[in-house]
Order: sequence, then structure tokens, then C-alpha cells
Amino acid sequence: MSDGTVIVIGGAEDKIRDRIILNRFVSLAGGEDAVIVVISTASSLGHEAGERYRQIFAELGVKTIRPLHAMTRAQANDETFARAVRDATGIYLTGGNQLRLSSTIGGTRLAEAVLERFRNGAVVAGTSAGASAMSSHMIAFGASGATPKHRMAAIAAGLGVLPGVIVDQHFQQRNRLGRLLSLIAQNPSLLGIGVDEDTAGVVGPDHVLEVIGRGSITIVDGAAAETDAWEVRAHRPIMLSGVVLHSLPAGYRFDLRRRHRISGPALKALPGGEAAASS
Repeated sequence: MSDGTVIVIGGAEDKIRDRIILNRFVSLAGGEDAVIVVISTASSLGHEAGERYRQIFAELGVKTIRPLHAMTRAQANDETFARAVRDATGIYLTGGNQLRLSSTIGGTRLAEAVLERFRNGAVVAGTSAGASAMSSHMIAFGASGATPKHRMAAIAAGLGVLPGVIVDQHFQQRNRLGRLLSLIAQNPSLLGIGVDEDTAGVVGPDHVLEVIGRGSITIVDGAAAETDAWEVRAHRPIMLSGVVLHSLPAGYRFDLRRRHRISGPALKALPGGEAAASS
């Protein structure tokens, strides 16, 4: 079987109106026949967070929904938790604190079961903290601001569902461009992905990211950039030159392997000979 689909959500996804992102997740997981597991370990609300999503997915027609809230590594290593994931067609990681999520389930039977299901075609989605934890290199915490600075953010090991990238969330709303730039300056082999609220990147087995939702995704490519990050003192601004930055709203797609935009919405003519993207 080929890898499944990853959905990285910037947080605050619409849960009441058209629910574009959540509907896409359910559809990819199998619709009403989906088997969805909600892992709420990142959330301080505990079981309440899992129950909230259980109700939402039930409203979207899903019949089988299993909330899981592993609070300790012992629980995450319990075979009962891993078994609950092994037939899942969709796995949803809630928001909260990504370091809580990664330090609790990283390297456990539960995390291994998530990766196993993904490698066998399941869709794995994460919102907010759950999105950050998708990558192998995860933003653990950091400061806001538009200017990249040394030690602006810290990295920890993520779950490794989407390697080769660093994912940040609530991106525009919390002014997080600076910290993503600083991390890419220090880790130019990685691709930075900043996801706005109520926005998601859907990444299929072909490693092409499709933007859906109401905001944009900012992609930061530092492969050819120059920087003085290695010699700057702590908390001082970093020089970063030659970064390629893409800002992509809904309908645009980006090849994560080849690092280029591959398509966008068709253009339509406006009066006067101008053109605008179709809505």
C-alpha cells in the first residue's frame, strides 16, 4: 500500500458552518463508512476535546468514532490504545500543546500505530498543535514577530508523519513569520510551512500540497539562501538573503519534493481586459 494523506490545519477550523476542512477529512477517510480515531493528548481539555470532535464527525455522518486521550507514556504504550488505531481510516490530532503531544506519545506503540496506518493509506490530520507535531522536526515553542532572530524558536522531535518540513500554525494571526524564517535559516534542508487559521494543506502520496480553507499557506524555501545565523548572538536579528517565499490561498498546489508551485485556479477575464482568479 502507498502512504496515505496528511492534512495540516492552522487551527480554528470552521466547526459550525460549511466545515470545508473537516468535510474533506471525513471524505478522504471514507465518508459515513470511515473509522475515525480522535487523539486529544495535546489538549488541556482532555476527554472534552475528543468528545467535541466526536460530535462534529457524527454530525458529518461518520458512524464509527473513537476518542483517545493518552495522558501518560504508559497509557500510550498500552496495547489497548494501539489496537484502537490499527483499523482506523482517519486519525485526527487535536490542538493544544504540541510538546505535550510529542513527549507523551512519541516513540510509543500508539505513535507507531498511527504511522503504520498512515503507511497503509489512512488519512492523518492535525489542527494547531496537532499540525506542528506532524513533522519530524517540530516547533516546540517560540516568540512572535516578523523579524527573524537567533533563538527565536526551539525545535523538538515530532511524530514524523510528514518529514522534510517544519509546520507552524495560527501563522498570520499570531505573526509567526520571523520564527519560521529563523528556523529555516538554521535548517535550510527543511521546507517551512506556515498555515493560517481555518486553512489547511492537504498532502497526498505524491507529496503535492493543496491549499483549502479561508486563509493562505506561506511556504519558506531556504535551500539557496545565505545567512549569518551561525555567528549571531542570542536574540539578535539574523541576516537571511535569497529565501524563496510563496503565499498560496485556496486552490493553489505546491510540490513539496520539487519545491515549486504547480498550478492555480483558472483566470477569468474582467471588463477592461484585466484578469482575476476565479472564486
